[in-house]
Amino acid sequence: MNDGPLIVQSDKTLLLEVDHERAAEARRAIAPFAELERSPEHIHTYRLTPLGLWNARAAGHDAEQVIDALLAHSRYAVPHSLLVDIAETMDRYGRLRLEKHPIHGLVLISADHAVFTEVTRSKKLAGMLGELLDPDTIAVHPSQRGNLKQALLKLGWPAEDFAGYVDGEAHQIDLVEDGWNLRDYQKQAAESFWHGGSGVVVLPCGAGKTIVGAAAMAHAKATTLILVTNTVSARQWKHELLKRTSLTEDEIGEYSGARKEIRPVTIATYQVLTHKRNGVHPHLELLDARDWGLIVYDEVHLLPAPVFRMSADLQARRRIGLTATLIREDGREGDVFSLIGPKRYDAPWKDIEAQGWIAPADCVEVRVTLPDGERLAYATAEPEERYRLASCTFSKSRVAEQLVRQHQGEPTLVIGQYLDQLDELGEHLGAPVIKGETSVKEREELFNAFREGEIDLLVVSKVANFSIDLPEAAVAIQVSGSFGSRQEEAQRLGRLLRPKADGKTARFYTIVARDTVDADFAQNRQRFLAEQGYAYRIVDSDDLPIKD
Repeated sequence: MNDGPLIVQSDKTLLLEVDHERAAEARRAIAPFAELERSPEHIHTYRLTPLGLWNARAAGHDAEQVIDALLAHSRYAVPHSLLVDIAETMDRYGRLRLEKHPIHGLVLISADHAVFTEVTRSKKLAGMLGELLDPDTIAVHPSQRGNLKQALLKLGWPAEDFAGYVDGEAHQIDLVEDGWNLRDYQKQAAESFWHGGSGVVVLPCGAGKTIVGAAAMAHAKATTLILVTNTVSARQWKHELLKRTSLTEDEIGEYSGARKEIRPVTIATYQVLTHKRNGVHPHLELLDARDWGLIVYDEVHLLPAPVFRMSADLQARRRIGLTATLIREDGREGDVFSLIGPKRYDAPWKDIEAQGWIAPADCVEVRVTLPDGERLAYATAEPEERYRLASCTFSKSRVAEQLVRQHQGEPTLVIGQYLDQLDELGEHLGAPVIKGETSVKEREELFNAFREGEIDLLVVSKVANFSIDLPEAAVAIQVSGSFGSRQEEAQRLGRLLRPKADGKTARFYTIVARDTVDADFAQNRQRFLAEQGYAYRIVDSDDLPIKD
């Protein structure tokens, strides 16, 4: 036994004692291969998963390095069975290789004949493989490159892709660091992606993911297709690229419901790409409209299924995914790994906060009790109606109004899921409401007025969850959400994390109806806060106003 900060357990969990003098060193050592699950005050829990270990292999870490890190920092003897499992799991990555072939274009190769035989006989690969060229080499149709990688990952034999990338149509793009500089972590993130050729960069909201995208574009110096969540986000990307790079207005096109411009750098919305007409996606032809050298996926954790399917056909293009969290509520993290690429860079939220690049946050859950009449209506309602009833209780509206008064004069967002509730709050608070039916022009005008300090209160639906740059927002009051979505919690907290000019702490309130499914879902959402190291307080609505 030594005095290490880590306890390594046979169930593949790693417990890190936060207050230990070597905790930071141990965290850095395990971060490339262990997935953080929970990070409350004193003990942080990490888990070893096949995907995490394969991510590490893809980033150049071998089993020996992983095992050495565990042995060096573990307080107790590391279970031998776990060490064997790590070595064998990591050894699975790269036993199969995709390579270019001078005659057949693309081939699957293995130095392990038994593994090669196992996968090539699998019915799950039917139609993806062609002619057997020798006992350990089989032809692959280039159009099946992505589908094959996806299928092999699910079989537990992730292929290492050495087939390379086309350069695409060259286009000069340079960063213009005029009055600003690329932060060290942004530079490392862009370089990690470039050395790998494709993959995902995970950074907190407010940490400058768009700038990492711009830096990747400057590496590629090629025509670029940028895929974003909505039109407001598309225009923010354009604004940032004009400000940070050598690109001009004429070189950047918007491909959305409102405009259909194809330029050397084209910013398209997921919505327009996934729009269906007569059973087909007419705008997917955008992918073939130019010889793109780089595809950028903003908010990669939100990729809709049709974009996954089209990404299977884009394996010859360099691809970078940008996100604040790789949590997908549909469990398709493996598809991100196989189709966009492995995780190339990940910076913990608290580390970026410690460097002063994002604001500290105080997270508070305010619990309300349903009045007797509403409680009875809830008890007799159908299960699918209960969350709406709990979320839209008048008790929540009263507390939201109370919190707005408490923070009067501070830039505040009231966020919710149900439009009737938001309209009512907007009316009571005398605040504009932004929702799906709000025109893009009106959204932009209201967001700009908020940024400029002309208004300090907005009521917003989930349309404001993603890619909306509101650096001055200091308070968020969440009245309802998408059930238990940790992904949404990440985005909503992220609205507040731009550093404040006065150095103030951001305030993130969630109003929860006790003794209902709302409270159950809130526990799941809070897992995200705990995973990122944010403590949260629970107070009763009767104890408001909350004193610091």
